[in-house]
Amino acid sequence: MPTLSPDVGAHLLKATRSRDLDEAFENVLSEYLEMKIAALQETTDRLEEKWEMEFFTFKRRLAEDDLSDDAHSHDVEQDFWEWEEAETLKAHYQTVQAEWM
Repeated sequence: MPTLSPDVGAHLLKATRSRDLDEAFENVLSEYLEMKIAALQETTDRLEEKWEMEFFTFKRRLAEDDLSDDAHSHDVEQDFWEWEEAETLKAHYQTVQAEWM
């Protein structure tokens, strides 16, 4: 099992103002997951507003070449990859958060 170096443990306790290393780690991980999910949600919200649809619909319409913009344009592809990454990572972090809590 991996161990935590004394330096890292001391910094973790100091940063969280905790006296218990497990509690300090739980606080840091919980806050980290919340921040990551919130940042990814901002990305998905921005793209949903831009395209006026959810990712599932965007992905389907892109595959069907049913978007008002050229489906093969650089901007559309960039939005697709950014959106897919945000949705995938958000789902991952939400799963980790659900397992953790």
